[in-house]
Amino acid sequence: MRAMSRPILTSLLRQLSLGLALTIAYSFFLYAEHYGFTCKPCNTLAALIAYALLLFLPRGALLWGGFWIGLAWFYWIGYSFEYYHVGYMIPIVSFGFGLVYMIYFGLLSLSADPRWRVLILLALSLIAPFNFNWMVPELLLVESYFGVEKWQFALVLAVIAFVLTCKHPRRHIAWLLLLAALDFKTHEVNMPPLSIKLIATDLPQELKWQSYMEPRINRNNFQAIDAAIDEGYDVVVLPESAFALFLNLRPDLIEQLKERSYAITIVTGSLQYDNGANYNVTYLFDQGEMQIFKKMVLVPFGEYIPLPAFAREYVNRTFFDGASDYLHAEAPSNFAVKGIWFRNAVCYEATHEDLYIGAPRYMIVISNNAWFMPSIEPTLQRLLMRYYAKRHGTVIFHAANAAGTGIVTP
Repeated sequence: MRAMSRPILTSLLRQLSLGLALTIAYSFFLYAEHYGFTCKPCNTLAALIAYALLLFLPRGALLWGGFWIGLAWFYWIGYSFEYYHVGYMIPIVSFGFGLVYMIYFGLLSLSADPRWRVLILLALSLIAPFNFNWMVPELLLVESYFGVEKWQFALVLAVIAFVLTCKHPRRHIAWLLLLAALDFKTHEVNMPPLSIKLIATDLPQELKWQSYMEPRINRNNFQAIDAAIDEGYDVVVLPESAFALFLNLRPDLIEQLKERSYAITIVTGSLQYDNGANYNVTYLFDQGEMQIFKKMVLVPFGEYIPLPAFAREYVNRTFFDGASDYLHAEAPSNFAVKGIWFRNAVCYEATHEDLYIGAPRYMIVISNNAWFMPSIEPTLQRLLMRYYAKRHGTVIFHAANAAGTGIVTP
């Protein structure tokens, strides 16, 4: 029995080691960015190694690698459960995401042939488990020398598979094909002829919705708006749910915002209560008028439950205090400021392909990242916005609570 257990243990350790190597290579760009170390040569090399491992690793190593990638990328998702008084779910949710991506990447083991794995990985890049689309395999290329289009991703995979399987002595010449996948695409970054003040707040989630905090939050918001007016800005953008209430039910606040909007255009996040339904929305105040723009893409397991009705009701009742799902708009919203058009996006939306329909030139995004702090979530969000900005030539103005405020250019 001892003689048999040693080879089994050796095999397990090898699988664990290879799975860990895959996780490190696959996650390198993300953690390097998070800690302020953006190195294109390093990111490019790490991406090539990660893709090669995905194409050639045995099944066991793929399963372990997928599990650890799920944890490395999404360990933070369960953090939000703390604010629904079910903090015990945090490790369960994290473990669940590990299992989801163990299966996700484990699908590559349906074939040991790297050529088939190229096709499987391309197919996986189109799949979003539970409609959560933050696992984008080509995202590894966003801060590399390669482009992020699907065809460039496919070419990188195909060259790796060919060179590492072909036995021809001159097979390494094929690496030259990667020149075609380099990011030669240039976007002329024309900033709008407007001065835009992005407000960065740092309000912990556990305080944000406390009733005793409301006067202080509202006072800080108006102080930020007044400061932007004094500094001569054309537009001021406050984060998602900057006013932590149903703003359309507060005529006193609306009147103050309308009054200030003669001096500056105000974009702010809050909630809307309309005909018995809740909406997570953007409010626009301009020249004494108010407009409301509803969110189109909701956050899975955050703003809606992507499960059948019976399971959805149980989850809402058990984990979300009986709250129903938010409702959403049917199409993206656009608004104009002094003749310049902007696409509206609330947090998660800015990382979804549907919000980039029509390749908007400018986008204003508001977020509340306090749900997931401290974590890598704001970094991953920024990289995803960079990915879509590069693909569609969109300049993104992002105002966030907790972390993430800034301008993202193609």
